[in-house]
Amino acid sequence: LTREEKSGKLREHIAAIDDRKLWDGHQRQKLELFFFLRGRLRKMLSRQGEGPDVLGELEKFLDQGTLTIGFARRFATYKRAHLLFHDEDRLARLLWNKDRPMQIVFAGKAHPADRPGQKVIADLFQKSRSEKFRGRVFVIEDYDMRVGRFLVDGVDVWLNNPRRPLEASGTSGMKAAANGVPSLSILDGWWDEGYDGKNGWAIGNRDQNPDDDAQDRADAASLYDVLEKDVVPLYYQRDERGVPAQWVDKMRAAMASSIWRFSTHRMIEEYFERMYLPAARSAP
Repeated sequence: LTREEKSGKLREHIAAIDDRKLWDGHQRQKLELFFFLRGRLRKMLSRQGEGPDVLGELEKFLDQGTLTIGFARRFATYKRAHLLFHDEDRLARLLWNKDRPMQIVFAGKAHPADRPGQKVIADLFQKSRSEKFRGRVFVIEDYDMRVGRFLVDGVDVWLNNPRRPLEASGTSGMKAAANGVPSLSILDGWWDEGYDGKNGWAIGNRDQNPDDDAQDRADAASLYDVLEKDVVPLYYQRDERGVPAQWVDKMRAAMASSIWRFSTHRMIEEYFERMYLPAARSAP
């Protein structure tokens, strides 16, 4: 089969998945994620000296019915993990909306020599324990492959907001999409190629402002707008079965547009076709 035929067959299989089954499968993965996160948070907070009351309240957090955004990667400053907090009051209104709440899980590490990146993590953790964000923002320590696996399986949206054009690839977003998790991302790295208008959402456009502060303000405003007008309403729009059918369409589109297109199979084929075969033909 040609690449196009393989991709077409994959899309047919994904399109045939029942809405209810796809949604229920994601909800099971989300529940597993929350069990895992509560365990991690209990260990983390007990190690930091928190008492039984604080540890006990974790059972009230991470509601399965709440829109959950995941952000997990290396905490280099250009990745702007703090961008969501550009307008803290506006973010708090999104998080604590009575009818359509939102919660955010951050995970990642900074290079041992990257002091600014380490400061970003410390600042996020302090915000997560503040009165304004406690119970809606969570920071997970000791990021590793196991944490990443649970997150790309179980969150509802994968957030990526680097300063364009510094994102080299964005493989975490590819893994999330393969699990039916749509991306909300700057048009950079893989998302600049992968975004098609149906499989997730774009933050801003491809314009670049040489003034970093001005660019941050513009991207933060776009991020809030997309959340308020598109992401949150779509997630909470349910049909008579209690299924967010249009959201499930986004999940299906995320898988269909990524599993083949951003895969090792494609990489090997393109290396063979574009590099190895031409090199072999030109060899003396």
